[in-house]
Amino acid sequence: MTSHRLALVWLRRDLRLADNPALAYALANAGQILPVFIHSPQDEGTWAPGAASNWWLHHSLTALESQLLDRGSRMIVRRGAALSVLPQLVRESGATLVTWNRLYEPAIVARDAAIKTRLAQNDIDVESHNAALLFEPWTIRNGQQLPYRVFTPFWRSALTQIDRLPAPQPAPRRLATTSNKLDSLTIADLALLPDIHWDEGIAQHWEPGEAGAHRQLERFAKAASDYAHARDRPDLTGTSSLSPHLHFGEIGPRQIFARLHLQAASSNSLATYAKELGWREFAHHLLFHFPHTTDKPLDTRFEHWQWGRSKSLLRAWQRGMTGYPLVDAGMRELWHRGWMHNRVRMIAASFLTKNLQIHWLQGARWFWDTLVDADLASNTLGWQWTAGCGADAAPYYRIFNPVLQAEKFDPQRAYIRQWLPELATLPDKWIHRPWEAPDDLLSRAGIVLGKTYPRPVIDLRQSRDDALTAYQVMKQSSDSP
Repeated sequence: MTSHRLALVWLRRDLRLADNPALAYALANAGQILPVFIHSPQDEGTWAPGAASNWWLHHSLTALESQLLDRGSRMIVRRGAALSVLPQLVRESGATLVTWNRLYEPAIVARDAAIKTRLAQNDIDVESHNAALLFEPWTIRNGQQLPYRVFTPFWRSALTQIDRLPAPQPAPRRLATTSNKLDSLTIADLALLPDIHWDEGIAQHWEPGEAGAHRQLERFAKAASDYAHARDRPDLTGTSSLSPHLHFGEIGPRQIFARLHLQAASSNSLATYAKELGWREFAHHLLFHFPHTTDKPLDTRFEHWQWGRSKSLLRAWQRGMTGYPLVDAGMRELWHRGWMHNRVRMIAASFLTKNLQIHWLQGARWFWDTLVDADLASNTLGWQWTAGCGADAAPYYRIFNPVLQAEKFDPQRAYIRQWLPELATLPDKWIHRPWEAPDDLLSRAGIVLGKTYPRPVIDLRQSRDDALTAYQVMKQSSDSP
């Protein structure tokens, strides 16, 4: 027997019907439901979603709206500060129960707590749930009951709880929705798509929505046995490409674990992929416990690091015009696809922060605007890890060499040739280091360094030495009484 006539289901980044705990709770506890989406980017403070994220959101909402209509329901779309809009919707609809799935970004945690308080003061029942993670960030703690700062012991602890994960639930076939004629915006009214059509390349590569997420999971499942080897090769289709689907909640990690049998995974590849999902969990763990890390380093020694301020070097990096082919190929892939291979992300980030000595926040902001899978927890962890100021157990200052990395992980030079066609006819020996190629080979390939392809913007060896010197100065300064 249901205890509420009407439940309002506040959809956020949980844009799916299957294994959606907030939706399931509302269906079990109310005679009718009202799905609601509130576009409130201002609620996310200085980390409002970027242009690529908005593109994905438009298409994901469109797909979900179609699913709801097919099941006899509809989605009410509003915009504005959720602290005002949600209570207004409750009053208009007469709902006595509000459900949502939790998010963990600092600004959203604070906002949701305020909304919960306001609704409770008006005798509205509120229930929040976990749809985005395997484990809530506060449930994994070390022996001193403190949050972890290093991944390996965190994941080892998490794995002891893995068998307790609830089984994912199927999508409801029908939705008993309200007949209330509430006003609603259209998805197009939210103006999420770009005015200038830079999104054609993104549209060619992605299928936002719950159905697209599961089709991508099935594609990955067929090739997952080679993941441990292929994941580091940007020239191969070796990664899952599920990150944007996970970020927007079109699929949940429990569903991935169940489909790939990751809880019982014994193969090297599946265990390796499970660990990658573990890194996503760790990113949210860190963000929840150390919310300042969105803008400040976890390692406080780096607060006094003297970052460079060259706008021209930053621009060269953003445009994929540094003169280092693997970095440039990655940045051009990012602009075209709204995504970059993870190995190349690390190399491009290392180049910006270590060789160019530009603040990791500059890179984090650029990724935030251009990635379709821009996720505040993962973006923060990745940039701080690469810059050396975040969670990392390594006892050394890691600097990736983009030339050596390219020779190792792009052995056929296919990735470089795909994204840097101006270098495509250079022989394999030189394509990763065109500035060293003989003049006659450059001429035959139609390459004029500085015109058709840039000369290196910095010297790798000298910039590496400068970064290591700066690191030693920082260490000595922090060790001084």
